[in-house]
Amino acid sequence: MTTGSTHLPGAALAPAPEGVPKRLSVAFIGGGFMGQVHSRACRAAGAELVGLASSTPGNAARLADELRAQRSYSSSADVFADDSVDVVHILTPNSTHYGFALSAITAGKHVVCEKPLATSLREAHELQVAADEAGVVATVPFAYRFHPMVREARARVQDGRLGAISSVQGTYLQDWLLTPSDDNWRVDERLGGPSRAFADIGSHLTDMIEFVSGDRISAVQALGRTVLKRRTSKPTVTTEDLVALVFQLSSGGVGTMLVSQVAPGRKNSLTLEISGSAETYSFSQEDPETLWIGRRTRSELLRRNPAELSEDAQRLSVLPAGHPQGVQDAFNAFIADTYAAIQCGEVRDGLPTFADGVRSARITEAVMTSIRTRSWVDVG
Repeated sequence: MTTGSTHLPGAALAPAPEGVPKRLSVAFIGGGFMGQVHSRACRAAGAELVGLASSTPGNAARLADELRAQRSYSSSADVFADDSVDVVHILTPNSTHYGFALSAITAGKHVVCEKPLATSLREAHELQVAADEAGVVATVPFAYRFHPMVREARARVQDGRLGAISSVQGTYLQDWLLTPSDDNWRVDERLGGPSRAFADIGSHLTDMIEFVSGDRISAVQALGRTVLKRRTSKPTVTTEDLVALVFQLSSGGVGTMLVSQVAPGRKNSLTLEISGSAETYSFSQEDPETLWIGRRTRSELLRRNPAELSEDAQRLSVLPAGHPQGVQDAFNAFIADTYAAIQCGEVRDGLPTFADGVRSARITEAVMTSIRTRSWVDVG
């Protein structure tokens, strides 16, 4: 895919003065840590956070106060019935995404739904079809795509400097669920879904692999392990703590991935290294200002400097060279591009839509099937 944009016929918004996009009114369902991230991005993009709904009216009032929303709603149904709301952000446990997203789409709202889009491929696909038929903008926060140096790696693959892809290595390592007392709704299959570590963070890694390489994962063979089978509030844990897998790309390249939520000392270690016939590109989300470029004769560490980067990476470089950008900047860019698609009908290159959420669900299903059957599984 080349840098640029495409036209999207979004749902109608109330008219604004000619040449001035309407200021969007946004409501959240749920909150928590990601509510903070979403609310900062919402305001940075110039939208109004008009309200918030949660599991109870009391919880909604508390979260609305924390996130500085204008009001709280008694229920999610009140959000969908509010004609002033243009966009709904869904920040609830995974098993509820399908119902909330479908209700928002049915009500004619644009949707930002946290990943995984749904806990099954069938439901994810149904949401994509519903959004397409309703003509609404529907996106999933694969926000690591919006690091400028990720876009720089992608641009170099696209223009041929990498050469033919031979191998890919990727890791996503965390330690926040390291001990039995580290508890969270995600460990409960009823709330988080049948996959935990892979659906939660492996989805980011596979999305980045396919986004940067421009290739598709065609087959996987995976091993998964539940290291902690008991947690404080959950006497029997069935979801995986870690997954290791080998995969093949459609082009013939081979790769490995390791995903873990029980890796001591690793807070958010998302790394990607792609080797081709001419160069290797290596990116680490914990050091997002740099891209390592490996060559047989001379390697270099390219630091983010807009004057030296591709057009798409320049667009996402909102600070001058030497002023570090981080994950909030990347998330802000994701939300800004989502809102631009709603306001102007122009989809900027790289915007992750529900189609990408379906793709993630397809890969997750193949990985979980491979773990269960101990065999190679075609992704399709």
